[in-house]
Amino acid sequence: MGKDIYGSEPRRRSPWGVLALVMLSGIALMKNGADVGIGPPQPAAAASLAGRAGETFLPVPLEPLPYAPPARVRIPSLKVDAPIMDVGLDEKGWIAAPPPQDPNLAGWYQNGVAPGQRGTAVIVGHVDNQAGPAVFYGLGSVKHGNLIEVPRLDGSTAVFEVYGVEVFSKHDFPGVRVYGDTGSPELRVITCGGGYSEAHGYDGNVVVFARMVKAR
Repeated sequence: MGKDIYGSEPRRRSPWGVLALVMLSGIALMKNGADVGIGPPQPAAAASLAGRAGETFLPVPLEPLPYAPPARVRIPSLKVDAPIMDVGLDEKGWIAAPPPQDPNLAGWYQNGVAPGQRGTAVIVGHVDNQAGPAVFYGLGSVKHGNLIEVPRLDGSTAVFEVYGVEVFSKHDFPGVRVYGDTGSPELRVITCGGGYSEAHGYDGNVVVFARMVKAR
């Protein structure tokens, strides 16, 4: 299991671990997780963007929203409805995750764009904590066409449609592909995933790719 970066106090190992989104040379990785025989759902091959040579995704012609921080994230297909806190980088250059004690809490990387602005906004969250499943435990089961709603502090809501979900190895994370500006308002929702081992934690990250399709 990787190093716990949530504070200086040591915590006992439990049947459930924790994850952290880390930024290393501009590439974010998730690590740590649940030490259980049956882990969180993983994306099906049909949901993946990989293996589709030459396929491109044209941006939906939609006017970006002005800057406003997100307040919540909702994924109706997963029954997710969670408040969002701002997260930044810690002293080691890692993107800090929300406190693991609250299983229903997500984090928005506040040094990036806000959801709905032009560019790629990033929301992260735990797959589990010491007590059990957390906010993004089911993220790997998201399907093409599912919606993600992000109410913002200006009273508007940015609505994103999922167009892909993949698991990437933490040792070969495609940062440019995941975080690059596509020219339209996009969203990435990230948690840990893939296989799990006691020695190394989760070996990958579940990444949901979504683009804004409307605002209200």
